[in-house]
Amino acid sequence: MTNSNLIYLDNNATTKVDEQVLEVMLPYFSKYYGNPSSIYEFGGFNSKVIKEARESIKDFFGAKSSKEIFFTASGSESANMAIRGVLEADKSKNHIITTKVEHPCVLNLYKQLEKEGYSVTYIGVNSDGEINIDEIYDAVNEKTALVSCMYANNETGIIFPVKEIAQKVKSKNKNTKVYVDAVQAAGKIKIDVSNSEIDMMGISGHKFHAPKGIGALYVKSSILLSPLIIGGHQENGKRAGTENVPSIVGIAKAANLAQEALEYENTKVKALRDKLENGILSKIYNARLNSSPYNRVPNTTNIGFEYIEGELILLNLNDLGICASSGSACTSGSLDPSHVLKAMGVPFTALHGSIRFSLSRFTTEEEINYTIEKMPRVINKLTALSPFQKELKELKERKGII
Repeated sequence: MTNSNLIYLDNNATTKVDEQVLEVMLPYFSKYYGNPSSIYEFGGFNSKVIKEARESIKDFFGAKSSKEIFFTASGSESANMAIRGVLEADKSKNHIITTKVEHPCVLNLYKQLEKEGYSVTYIGVNSDGEINIDEIYDAVNEKTALVSCMYANNETGIIFPVKEIAQKVKSKNKNTKVYVDAVQAAGKIKIDVSNSEIDMMGISGHKFHAPKGIGALYVKSSILLSPLIIGGHQENGKRAGTENVPSIVGIAKAANLAQEALEYENTKVKALRDKLENGILSKIYNARLNSSPYNRVPNTTNIGFEYIEGELILLNLNDLGICASSGSACTSGSLDPSHVLKAMGVPFTALHGSIRFSLSRFTTEEEINYTIEKMPRVINKLTALSPFQKELKELKERKGII
């Protein structure tokens, strides 16, 4: 397919690789292809390149030392490396606390850990998608090995107060470790682990215009972590395997560009997101916002269309060249409603018809205008075909629409 007329509004699933990122990566595929572990200068050159990239990612996290940064293949690997790593390093505790709205790469890991004998407490959210810190605090006990919480929700964009959560947890049990999944926060809001009680934090490059297949994990220097992948000496013995030099160079460049673009993200991208959101909500009577309008990353909105099937909306948008999502990319093949929206108590009438739009710094106002223009036509067409005409009529009457 061609993407010449593509309007891509699914940037929480993945992002395009920035051309500046691709440009710095290309020489490491063909010109500078040496193995960083080699003793000769041709390989040693790449070792220096990785060291420089690690410094960039250290600054991106706000970490104190580049020794606290480990390169991984994805956000999923970062999560597994952190979570399994601390649990393997200290088997004296078997209790874990997380939230009901975590990404599947975290939730499914905890389901597996429950099978292995761990006890997991799942903390809920309110109707706006927000977490209650006191509930996490109350759940901490002397057997709590780990508290894990996402920084920003991938479906709603709601930001969790991770620094405050970590501080509260440590005030009750200083030995409990705290892991933060920052995959959807990276590149959208400022990340800073300095002067915080956060022990570990994971990111994924393809969410902020780096290539797929590269991620990073911050691990505070005081934390003992057993390796997930055992083999060679790479990544200070914590993650074996010859380093992916082109992608490491790429994620470092993407991190630098993301830092430079933070103000743009939180002004221009946010304004475009708000324009899209307000345009849809004002023009479509059976549309509802599925989260608080506040305290979100600047690029994300989740809108429910009552009494319509979300898959039909996405198919019709696809025909118009518009890419959006019904939730996490890791669960888009499932017909089950979003676990995040269910946890929030989103009404059943909108649960199956909820669509996530996620923008990037490459999104244009023309694309947003086109989407606002086309959305009412799509929804009106599908509303007319809905078997819930009586309920739709009652909804109109409640909203005073003749």
